[in-house]
Amino acid sequence: MHSNKINRIRTFSLFLVFFGILIMYVGIFFKASPLVMTLLMLLGFILILLSTVIFFWVGMMTTKRAVTVQCPSCGKYTKMLGRCDSCMHCRESLTLDPSLEGKIYEEKYNSSKNKS
Repeated sequence: MHSNKINRIRTFSLFLVFFGILIMYVGIFFKASPLVMTLLMLLGFILILLSTVIFFWVGMMTTKRAVTVQCPSCGKYTKMLGRCDSCMHCRESLTLDPSLEGKIYEEKYNSSKNKS
């Protein structure tokens, strides 16, 4: 099974938040070494800031570049990035390229090198 590109990016960003908080929490155990504790706190904070930037970026991408289409399987509207993507609701393969209709979704179809 594959998931929608927008959802994958959001999930990655959410993991960055949790990982950043976890690193900051581990930093608490190094109170005896202020340098290590400070480095872990800063690393965790940077990961959380990176996550915020990614969330902002994907939000801008969904408002400008994403195309809203109606899924033929479930009938719900979903946003699509690139030549092919999958439905956010039922994970059906979707494409805007007539040459890709009927083919199973593969990430390589969105590559600029592979136009077939």
